[in-house]
Amino acid sequence: MTPPRSPVAGFVRRFVTGVAILAAALSAAGCAGGRGGLNDEGLAIRRQTLRVELEPDRLWSIPVYRAGEPSAPDVIFVHGTPGSAAAWRRYLARPIDGLEMVAIDRPGFGQSTPRRALPSLAEQARAIEPLLPDADSPGPKPILVGHSLGGPIVARVAAQWPGRVGALVIIAGSLDPALERVLFVQRLGAMFPVSSLLPSHLRVANRELIPLKRELTDLAGALGRVTCPVVIVHARDDRLVPYANVAYMLGAFTNAAAVEVMTFDAGDHFLPWNHEASVREAILRAASLAQAPVGAGDGASSDP
Repeated sequence: MTPPRSPVAGFVRRFVTGVAILAAALSAAGCAGGRGGLNDEGLAIRRQTLRVELEPDRLWSIPVYRAGEPSAPDVIFVHGTPGSAAAWRRYLARPIDGLEMVAIDRPGFGQSTPRRALPSLAEQARAIEPLLPDADSPGPKPILVGHSLGGPIVARVAAQWPGRVGALVIIAGSLDPALERVLFVQRLGAMFPVSSLLPSHLRVANRELIPLKRELTDLAGALGRVTCPVVIVHARDDRLVPYANVAYMLGAFTNAAAVEVMTFDAGDHFLPWNHEASVREAILRAASLAQAPVGAGDGASSDP
């Protein structure tokens, strides 16, 4: 005879199953990529650590990873959510000639500390600001490359410090506040005790995504201050960040020196890995628009 099942055991089993489903849903709501710190074993990577006061009396530790020519113009990669600098490992492993590849662990991810969410796009931008040269510094300004949530972050940087950014490359960027939706599972994931059972990178990602609509609404009024060239890279079949974001950006970057779009019929949300060669081409195009000198051997090739 099978013993009767305990109602408590049944509830616990359903609860654990629900948390597992929730974790999977939050991963889908964000973007994939490396979640740990960038492992520089076997790679010619130089590491530094920024100490930035992003909140009153609270210093954040932001790891920065560099590869390529130290004296060359910077290409600063900003990952989405969840993620880390490891999302850009391929680009640091094979730098574009004539450029220095730079990737950061955004606040709350990778090996940055403290390990908690910083949902403000303005504060995320402030974590990048120490990497920018002064506006009156001679030579080319850096190219900022943002994927997914990294897109509005680099846009915020360029809007806040327009004279210190050479160009933007926005890959599958989520900028249109009208297209943002918060799923029920995301609100569930923000509640205790469910939030305590999620892996830290998913918990941080969820806390970034829930207020994103409000953050993008605040950003909308600042996009007209972006004066550098912008290269937009997006796939029509992106299931996480709709292609309609492209039309929004075309109408929002009203004072950019140039706005160009690279569109793919297929590639979904993960273009930095599915279309790496084309992303490299987009970086080179941005460097050209920013009049940054680059070498002939760029490591890029045309898509098949």
